[in-house]
This record gives sequence, C-alpha cells and structure tokens, in this order.
Amino acid sequence: MPFYVSPEQQMKDKADYARKGISRGRSVVVLQYDDGILFVADNPSRALHKISEIYDRIAFAAVGKYNEFENLRLGGVRYADINGYQYDRRDVTARGLANVYAQSLGTIFTETNKPYEVELVVAEVGEDAETDQIYRLTFDGSVADEHGYVAMGGQADAVAQSLKDGYREGSSLSDALRTAVRALEAQDSDRHLEATSLEVAVLDRNREHRLFKRLTAARIGELLAESEGGEPGGKGAAGADAGDADAGSDAGAEED
Repeated sequence: MPFYVSPEQQMKDKADYARKGISRGRSVVVLQYDDGILFVADNPSRALHKISEIYDRIAFAAVGKYNEFENLRLGGVRYADINGYQYDRRDVTARGLANVYAQSLGTIFTETNKPYEVELVVAEVGEDAETDQIYRLTFDGSVADEHGYVAMGGQADAVAQSLKDGYREGSSLSDALRTAVRALEAQDSDRHLEATSLEVAVLDRNREHRLFKRLTAARIGELLAESEGGEPGGKGAAGADAGDADAGSDAGAEED
C-alpha cells in the first residue's frame, strides 16, 4: 500500500531537492554596464558553456545540471528562429522567451517526479540602459524582472551581497567585470579567480548585427588589469581593437 504524501509536502520536497542541486553548482553573475549587459561565470571549461547567444539581442545564462539547461537553451533557440522567420525578427523578445521558459519549467515542476535543477537568466539589450531587460527564472517557473545585477548558483546570497556593495550604475566594462569577479570570489576568501577560469560574454549595444560577443582569456586579463590600474587608461584603442578581433574569431569558433 503506497504512502500518502500531501501536495504541499510533495511540492516542498521537490523545491528543496532543486535548490540543493542548484547550490552545488558554480555561480553565474549578470550585470549591466554602460554599453550593455555583462555575463560572468565561474567556469573553467571551454566546451561546456553556461552562457550562450539565443538571438540577435538576446542571451542566456544558467546554473545547475548542464544537460537540463542545455535542453532548455536549444528549445529557446528553436523558438526564436521559428518566430523570427514566421513573423519578424523584432517579434522575438526576452519577455516572450521568458514566458515560454516559465511555462515549461512550471509544467515540469508540477507534473513530473523530478524537477529540473536549473536557474536561468534571459537578457535582452536595448537602445539604452533603461530599455535593457533581464529576467530570472527559477526551477518552478517563477519569473522575476531584475534590474542592475543578478547572482545565481553556489552561495548566491554571498555573491548577491558583494554585488550590492560593489555595483555602480553606468560602470565601464572593466569595472563591471572586476565587480563581478570580486562577487564570485566572495564565496571563498582564499579563492582567486584567474582569467582562464572564467567564462565571460557581453551583449554590447554598440556592435552591429550580432550584439553577443564572447571574451577571450587574454581580453579578460586585460580588462581585469585595467580595472586594477595595471594598464594605462589610454590603451583602450589598440588594446580593445586587438581584443575585439580575438573575441570575434573566438566567437566564430565557440558560439552555439
């Protein structure tokens, strides 16, 4: 004879299970800077991405079980491609994609025995900071409209507190990256994150056509050095051009 479990207890057990799985992963930080939206993940892997492009102005970041959020990412890409082809590219928005993800995650959470152990951010860069959109989705399909910054996975509370203390609106890319790295390091006082152990990408509103760009380890190192005063501020022109060229070739090889 099977044991009876109340719906309330069943939902609580599922939520606790999903939260534990997400907290075991490495953190991801998403924050706005003066020219767009920055994504930074504690992820030394160069093959398994936590940050990906979805469409022209839309990107995706996730923590949790890789196979589960990769399945969601692929579904989002298909949704965006089909809607952009059938209607208009401008009809593909982060809000619409977030609603689709919310329905999928909510259905999985309520109708299956095992919920997805994932947390997502869907972000769309606008013409200015006021029109940027950042949506955070949790394992049960809940959606939150975020502003400024978001921290997911790992010791998210410690990361979020560090972001709250260090985040400044309108920061440069180098300052925003340093803020994000310090927040990720806040989980462990003895840890120092190198450029090679970070996955970094941006949605840059000043680029043409595809606004998503991955940053190479060399470019990440340059930006971190610049934010710490190790690089002269005027290096930007040549250094940025070289970094952009590297990032462009890297994007061609790595972008999904």
